[in-house]
This record gives sequence, structure tokens and C-alpha cells, in this order.
Amino acid sequence: MIILKTVAFFDAKAYDRDSFSRFSDENISIRFFENKLNEDTVSMAACCDAVCAFVNDTINGEVIEKLSSYGVGVIAMRCAGYNNVDLKAAAGRIKVLRVPAYSPYAVAEHAMGLILTLNRKLHRAYIRTRDHNFSLEGLTGFDLRGKAVGIIGTGKIGRCFADVCKGFGMEIIGFDPYKSSEFCGKYVSLDGLLEKSDIISLHCPLTKENHHLINRETISKMKDGAYIINTSRGLLIDTAALTEGLKSGKIGAAGLDVYEEETALFFEDYSDEIIPDDTLSTIISMPNVIVTSHQAFLTREALDGIAGTTMENLRAYFAGDELKNEITL
Repeated sequence: MIILKTVAFFDAKAYDRDSFSRFSDENISIRFFENKLNEDTVSMAACCDAVCAFVNDTINGEVIEKLSSYGVGVIAMRCAGYNNVDLKAAAGRIKVLRVPAYSPYAVAEHAMGLILTLNRKLHRAYIRTRDHNFSLEGLTGFDLRGKAVGIIGTGKIGRCFADVCKGFGMEIIGFDPYKSSEFCGKYVSLDGLLEKSDIISLHCPLTKENHHLINRETISKMKDGAYIINTSRGLLIDTAALTEGLKSGKIGAAGLDVYEEETALFFEDYSDEIIPDDTLSTIISMPNVIVTSHQAFLTREALDGIAGTTMENLRAYFAGDELKNEITL
């Protein structure tokens, strides 16, 4: 007899319900919760066999301890990153699975969209023409062809982004401790990349070693007026240092799909409230900054890829099969 398994699905949005419904399993029951997973909400997972979590859920030692006491055996991350999971606390107690790849094109294309919008001032032009202002003053950009783009992190997304840049005729350089033969650009040192790049795009996972990789020191090594694009993890950038660079003109523009203090804000609607984060309010107000709310992954193809792999991960766990996407220390 097949026993129905129950999954507590945290931080659920309408698009999650839609995509996961297309990959449903009659032996797996999903309980969708809008709340993020943290110390205060973990009790919602009581009587469940598994938890499905996302990038801004808090899965620290205390949460792991409570999940284990409830009998939860697996945490299925519906994303590639897992820096928000205390793997040491989970080791030997709860399996942690992830989605290593879904649509690298989605994130790569969003990064290029940020570059094009910032460079050609599309966001400003859109607002102007809606007010019947057809002036071109202040909207001058530059040709991307021939410009040097520095890609930090040349995994699947970084390589897809490099291919997009190649189509624009850009000079492609990269930095990654783990080089790939599939990268279409030239590898250089981190300092070499900072010094040469007209545009720097981050495509690396967050680790202890690269926390605040973009900081006052690394910014000082960049070209004057360089663009910074981050569609990876917010904590790769010291936002205070970035703000200083933007104010001084050292940084020409920034396109951010992630933010280091995004957990309490992103994915939610605060349009009728005053945001207490002064740093975020400051950078959003700058005309040469675009902040999107961690939406780079948000395409139909990516959502289906995430749902499909997550459900396959859960099926494998419940069936006792090999866990190809397990995260281990």
C-alpha cells in the first residue's frame, strides 16, 4: 500500500502553485503556505514528511532542530543556491536537495536586459513618453560592441551570459577558480578583470570566501564609470561601498536583481508602506540604478524546470532511490 506523503511548501506564490500543479503526484500532497520558513513559522511543518523552501527562507540550526523533531526527513530547495541552509546542522539528520539547473538562459537574458535598460536609459524614456515628453536630453548611451564585459563566475549561467554578450560583439573576459572549457571568453585574474571591464556581471554562488566580493577595495580597482550587474546573490556586494561608488561617479550604473538585505522585502508588496531600509531607498532613487525584485529566474520555462526537478527530487527521496541532487558538506 502506498502511503501519502505530505510536503510543507513555504513562501508560496501564485506562480508556484501554477507550475507545481503541472507536475503533481497523486502520492505527494503539497500544503502551500505564503509564510517564509523561519523560527516563527517552522511549526507549520509539523506532521509533514518534507519541506520545500526557497532562497529567502531561514533554515538555520534552530529551524533544522525543530524540523528534525517533527520527523521531517528532507528539505527540497526549489532553487540552485543553498547559502541560507545550515548544512552542518542538517548533516546526518535531514537530507537537503536542490535544483542545480533550470533555465540559465532566463537569468543570463535578464542580466543583459538590465545592461540595455541602464545603458540606453529605457526606464527613463518610458516614464518621459508617458508624460508626452519626447526630449532626448540625458538619454545618450554607448555601443556595447567592442566593450569589455567581465564575468565573475563561469558556471552554466555565466557561460550563457557570455554567449549573449558574444552576440553583441563584446570582448569577453572571465574570472572563476574553476575554469570551464565551454567558456567563450578569456580567463584573467580578478584584478585584471576589475581593471579592464567596462561592465562587470556577477554569476557566482555565495560562499564564505566571496562574501562582499565587491567592496571598497575592489571598486577602487575598477575603471571609472564601470557598470555592475548582479543577478546572483545580494551578499556578493557591500551595498554601502556600492552606494559610495555610485555617488562619487566611480560606478557608472548598477543593475541589481538581488540585495543583501532582501529577505524581509523581496517577493512582497510594500507599495503602500514606507520601507525602513534607508540604503535600499537611496539606491532605488538613483537614476543610474535599476533594482528588480529577484525576478531573473522568472520565466515559464524556468518555473517548469524548477517544479519538475523538485518533484523528481522528492519522489526519489520517498522511493529510497539515489539522490542525484543532494547537497553534502
